[in-house]
Amino acid sequence: MDILSWQLGLPATLLCLAFGYLLGSIPFGLILTRMAGLGDVRKIGSGNIGATNVLRTGNKKLAAATLLLDAFKGTAGAAIASYWGIEAGIAAGFAAFLGHLFPVWLGFKGGKGVATYIGVLLGLAPIMVLAFAAVWLAMAKITRYSSLSALVATASIPVALYASGYGKIALLFAAMTVISWIKHRTNIERLLSGTESRIGEKG
Repeated sequence: MDILSWQLGLPATLLCLAFGYLLGSIPFGLILTRMAGLGDVRKIGSGNIGATNVLRTGNKKLAAATLLLDAFKGTAGAAIASYWGIEAGIAAGFAAFLGHLFPVWLGFKGGKGVATYIGVLLGLAPIMVLAFAAVWLAMAKITRYSSLSALVATASIPVALYASGYGKIALLFAAMTVISWIKHRTNIERLLSGTESRIGEKG
């Protein structure tokens, strides 16, 4: 199948992977909280370096900045590499996502990747960000579970991409969705047991 073909040479692929990974592995949540004098964000809440855990410091502006910068890592990696073709963008975007989840500087313990997932989507198929937002907002309104909203939204994106003719990008996001769900396994367990916090609740 054409969507399974890969024309980008090995050296170029490895270069894009390295570029994307290094960009994605920048731990903005940790950097920003330390610069703000709030200590190590890994020692509070879930221990993740993403925006949701940064929000637990009580600093909404810092959490918003973390969200934007984590998304920007994915967008920048995918968009810059796409100058050399869509396969280069796919390689760099995927590596940026993995870099955020498994940063070498932090013992491969990073965030859950939703912001970077959206960032890569913005870099490769911008219109699909609207689809992600629509699904997330609808689920959040119905269930008031942020994690469930993210899970459903990430599951819908590969289908929407494939249906819209973005074959190779759909495969990329199918892989990213599986990884994202694995990273959210504790949230899934809490959802199944009825102990997951709803939007607006403490804890």
